[in-house]
Amino acid sequence: MRLSIAQSTKLFGLILAGTLISPSSFGQAAKKSYKIHVPANKEWVDTNIDVRGGAKLKFTATGQVTYPAGDQSSYESKLHTAGTFGPDGLTRRFADLLHEYVVGNAGHGALIGRIGSADYVQAFAVGTSKEFDVPVAGRLFLGLNQSEKDAATATGSFEVTVDVLDEGIGEASAIGGPEETRIAGITPELLARIPRRVSDPAKNPGDMVNVLIVGTQDQVVQVFTTAGWVQVDKTVRSTAMNAVMESLEKKDYLTMPMSILYLFDRSQDYGFAHAEPVRVAMSRNHLRAWKSPYEVEGRPLWCVAATHDIGFERDQRNNGITHKIDPAIDGEREYVNGTLSGTGLVVQRDHVTPASPLTTAKTATGGEFHSDGRILVLVLKNTATK
Repeated sequence: MRLSIAQSTKLFGLILAGTLISPSSFGQAAKKSYKIHVPANKEWVDTNIDVRGGAKLKFTATGQVTYPAGDQSSYESKLHTAGTFGPDGLTRRFADLLHEYVVGNAGHGALIGRIGSADYVQAFAVGTSKEFDVPVAGRLFLGLNQSEKDAATATGSFEVTVDVLDEGIGEASAIGGPEETRIAGITPELLARIPRRVSDPAKNPGDMVNVLIVGTQDQVVQVFTTAGWVQVDKTVRSTAMNAVMESLEKKDYLTMPMSILYLFDRSQDYGFAHAEPVRVAMSRNHLRAWKSPYEVEGRPLWCVAATHDIGFERDQRNNGITHKIDPAIDGEREYVNGTLSGTGLVVQRDHVTPASPLTTAKTATGGEFHSDGRILVLVLKNTATK
């Protein structure tokens, strides 16, 4: 059927108006608005809002929350912060270093949000007003930056308006990051060149190499810091100095040093840690990263040994005290996967099994660990960095 000029003009107008093609087909969607009630006595509120990667949200919040003073009969009660506050929360005090809050740079009790699983994603401060660019698809949750004890006695609530300024153009199904796909440059020959384990200064074999990352140095640092990991200190002197400075600035101290291990006959290029405040001395997610002598599609390949400290044990080399790692080390591999993939900076990922997979062994200090032998491979977004 041939259309007249008038009919064609009308049809084109309907298309532009979104009558025949939805606005999301063009990336920029008609503005949607949601009203969310966030009570103070809940850890997280499921907003039932699913968002795409690349979406842009605007938050506007009102309301008040009160923390009661308590009877002040114990030392812990005296450390408790009492008061009434709005969505920006209470100003952090020195005593707040003894508590665990989800967002370290947000006020005590402030409105916060996250996109996706609480196990992996980096929560963010919302406060009274905020615009937020969604890195990957997921469900939006809102909550307060507080401890479980705070929630048990808190009263009041925040009323939050969530405006979807742009629906984004990412895949709605790509929750938590891209789907797994084969990565052409990760060949059996390349995997055969990469050592399965790192070693201590005496060349005792230790942790497993369980993650490979493709990207430049700047891109590697960017993805870890975006995901909330911090670089650890390299010397005891810097540890002491930073501990004082962080305490004076009322920040959570997460950069305790880790021991030196070796791969490719040199010590790690980077150490990164991800931990809950206060527990950092005995329990933290941590890893060491080495730039390998190999490249994948013109970019450096980094080798990572990631483990989860869960306490202390006897160092079988010298009878001293050392950190005990979770023997199920695949859990830490997937923690790295979840936290980094949630940044939107991972464009490809896969799990590969080398010809000689490592399934059980001991660390250099004597602790046992076990694995399914697979190695996680992450390819980072190729940004214009060196």
